[in-house]
Amino acid sequence: MKYFSGSVKTIGIVLLLLISQKISAQNAVRDSFYVANWNVENLFDTIDNPNKNDDVFLPGSKKEWNDYRYETKIYNLTRVINFMNGGCGPDILGVEEVENINVLKSLTYSLRSRDYVMVYRDSPDERGIATALIYDRSVFMIDSVAALHVELPTKYPTRDILHVALIHKKSKNKIHVYVNHWPSRRGGEEKSEPNRIAAAEVLKASIDTLNQTSPKSEVIIIGDFNDNPNNGSIINTLHTQDYDCAQTEPPKENFINIADKKFNNGEGSYLFRSKWEMIDQIILSKSVFEKDKITYGCNSFEIIKPEFMVFKEGKRKGGAIPTYEGNRYIGGYSDHFPVGAKFYVKDKP
Repeated sequence: MKYFSGSVKTIGIVLLLLISQKISAQNAVRDSFYVANWNVENLFDTIDNPNKNDDVFLPGSKKEWNDYRYETKIYNLTRVINFMNGGCGPDILGVEEVENINVLKSLTYSLRSRDYVMVYRDSPDERGIATALIYDRSVFMIDSVAALHVELPTKYPTRDILHVALIHKKSKNKIHVYVNHWPSRRGGEEKSEPNRIAAAEVLKASIDTLNQTSPKSEVIIIGDFNDNPNNGSIINTLHTQDYDCAQTEPPKENFINIADKKFNNGEGSYLFRSKWEMIDQIILSKSVFEKDKITYGCNSFEIIKPEFMVFKEGKRKGGAIPTYEGNRYIGGYSDHFPVGAKFYVKDKP
């Protein structure tokens, strides 16, 4: 009986330690959060929308898009999203190239490991593709939503910028997240550059207005910018700079591009003609570096590359495996790698 009694006591202590460790881990998660962004590449359903140019992704098209391929796409995207943040999934995820609310529902509802909800607004884009946000409502609650219209010099319809204000439940701090998908380089980089500058101006104007009413707002800008960190729309219009975590002086510019360092090292989120481009980025307001309410986990920015979604050979070796190569179905994930970063929060006094 003494042996049995001692074993029960030992088991009890072990269980208490395990519970204590689990609670500590949960508290650590609540004191931090992980933000990711991913252009999921043509997440279309199989239903014809007569008001949008979605003919390429219909069962009768050259791509032979069908329910099986659509469901495989959802499964593959889910697999990558669950891989993020050390297998815990992101707390906030910006997505680009979703056709409508229904495909976003399919994706969000497949992410059963977290209590995810979605934010979506229809897009004026000719194809119907839009930006959206998915977040864990056990970590955040929504404060406000706005869709910022971008009028291009060409008057061609393009994606809105999604502005979502979230409240971190534990710290009560507010975070402004802007999800972007700027106009493509169709027609050439130089010819199309004014379109991306127009998008950058709309974004900057919104944040400038925000700072007039709420100085030092915590802003996280994510998305597919179709420009690199050194292009004019990013450098000259937003006025971004890179940041070395070892430096002691505060940043000079209002926006810090945490994707800059990896881009300067030759890395990227998108492989185009054997050249890496960092068109998927995370840009932060200067206030995030002032260590007041929300702090960037220095050097935590990463290009998310699970081995299962990487080409191992061929001309696209090292790049992301997409759903199609031209019209040939290969059943992959996306032609973009996701990007992500970690942040820490402080309780309000």
